[in-house]
Amino acid sequence: MSQRRVQSAESDLRPISVLLAEDEESFIDALVIGLGNEGFKVTVARDGVEALRLYDENQPDIVLLDMMLPRLSGLDVCRTIRTRSNVPILMVTAKGTEIDTVVALEVGADDYVTKPYRLRELVARMRAVLRRTPEPTTGGAAAGWDEHLGEDPIPEIGGIRLVLDQRRSFVRGEEVHLRRKEFDLLRLLMENAGRVLTRDVLIDRVWGTDYIGDTKTLDVHIKRLRSRIEVDPSNPVLITTIRGVGYRFDGAVTS
Repeated sequence: MSQRRVQSAESDLRPISVLLAEDEESFIDALVIGLGNEGFKVTVARDGVEALRLYDENQPDIVLLDMMLPRLSGLDVCRTIRTRSNVPILMVTAKGTEIDTVVALEVGADDYVTKPYRLRELVARMRAVLRRTPEPTTGGAAAGWDEHLGEDPIPEIGGIRLVLDQRRSFVRGEEVHLRRKEFDLLRLLMENAGRVLTRDVLIDRVWGTDYIGDTKTLDVHIKRLRSRIEVDPSNPVLITTIRGVGYRFDGAVTS
């Protein structure tokens, strides 16, 4: 049995455990009470170093991570956790600028909220990211797309090959390690090679129809994918942008 069971907040099997990394006492008090009333079990870390220690000790179901933490920033905490786990991470920033949100997504956050926020919005985002996050497998890779693991493999296209059952990706013969959402996005694009997929379709299929964030998340993941698979990411030829519509995966079948 895995250490983390992703479940809906309505389930009464056990409370969903939250690691709250926050150093502002006013927010801590309000969130401990508010999230507790919503059925979450909250553990509080008041700096980044403590957040990593409590993460290792408690293996929470979800991490609510303030970007500006003492001793170790939320971004550094997020990077470190991502080397160990696919646990959902919701980043909190007081600034709300585009660069902050993009950086948060770049380092592995699943979603973000900006201060000040309403408890109802925060809980909705937490529940949404929990629903669309797969159980971890015993091998350490994210599960994801399990319903497709027995299907025929995707042919190698444009020098890109995916091993679906192992969630491994190879670019021109070299293995490239993709994050969960990167792999799922690349897979969807390759399965529909030559077809234009709208932004809404990509978000619905990869992030879920209940995703309530903005489309910058998709743009960040496309940029990150290009940096991993394109010969020249500044002049992409595999993942092309169809302005005003979405994206298309191009390339000849090579196997």
